[in-house]
Amino acid sequence: MKAVVYQGQRDVAVNEVEDARIEDPNDVIVKITTTAICGSDLHMYEGRTNAEPGIVFGHENLGVIVETGPGVVSLRKGDRVSMPFNVACGFCRNCREGKTAFCLTVNPGFAGGAYGYVSMGPYRGGQAEYLRVPFADFNCLKLPPGTEYENDFAMLADIFPTGYHGVAMTGLRPGENITVMGGGPVGLMAAYSALLMGAAEAFVVDRVPDRLRLAESIGAIPIDFTKGDPVEQIKEQTDGVGTDTGVDAVGYQATGASGEEQPAQVLNSLVDVVRPTGAIGVVGLYLAEDPGAPDEHSAHGELLVKVGKFFEKGLRMGTGQANVKAYNEYLCNLIMAGRAKPSFVVSKELPPEAYQRFDRREEGYSKVVLKPAA
Repeated sequence: MKAVVYQGQRDVAVNEVEDARIEDPNDVIVKITTTAICGSDLHMYEGRTNAEPGIVFGHENLGVIVETGPGVVSLRKGDRVSMPFNVACGFCRNCREGKTAFCLTVNPGFAGGAYGYVSMGPYRGGQAEYLRVPFADFNCLKLPPGTEYENDFAMLADIFPTGYHGVAMTGLRPGENITVMGGGPVGLMAAYSALLMGAAEAFVVDRVPDRLRLAESIGAIPIDFTKGDPVEQIKEQTDGVGTDTGVDAVGYQATGASGEEQPAQVLNSLVDVVRPTGAIGVVGLYLAEDPGAPDEHSAHGELLVKVGKFFEKGLRMGTGQANVKAYNEYLCNLIMAGRAKPSFVVSKELPPEAYQRFDRREEGYSKVVLKPAA
């Protein structure tokens, strides 16, 4: 079968790889109808992880089951399914507690597994014709048959639940306001989720005009950080108070207005902009090892964060990957009820050459989906 394979820094190709096959009685094989390029894929693509050549990318996967293992009981050939990017067993302590992003079974020695990602287990990604799904009864979300809501449902594997998770960790209440640092797909989903939850205002900070226009189109307030300190811009619009909550949807590759990389910039901006006793949700990626970091400490995930100010203000912080299964069924219901349309972020349906353009944040490349079955 054909798949998108990592060749090395800024080099991916569509190669022939071994066909996906049933390896365990609880597996299914899914024919991928829609997958997507994620900002997390770009970290590997750019050489900013310890990824080795040969990884099949793709953790945002949607498709139709073509084969089931003998142990699968709730799924059938022909079922249309979405797979959370988290690979989880369903029976370890963390899974039983709903913390499926930190499964203790699927990736020995590490809390959590995922498709097509460095250090996240042996699971090939879904930027391919077919995908093996382990513990399928637990990991597959069954969807209505057909092709309706295809691009909306494709957002259920990662970015919609991840954006929602970032907001949920803050405990946002209706009528409160929020700062979302980063207007990429996850940041836009965080702002969108906050507005779905009843936020009075959602400020989205970025510098890419396309992203800021998208933020404005959903009712968020765009903040261009090239036009001045975003913290001061937001405080000017909130009577000097700042916002009740904040979400980091950027992570360790944050940059300042000059374009220079400043790994702790977003965290420190949120410490400054969130009001005393407010909360911060961090879903932007931070790594323990970053081969391309701008300094020695950042290379080992050691950042200079304003912990004193964080403590002084009595702030709270939640971090980590989203437990997708905690949200995906409910977000799916919102889509089918016409209450949510997360596909507003989708700008292109293109082949893997889009990696280069998405990586450069070119105009019109807010979110790229791939159609292996097309």
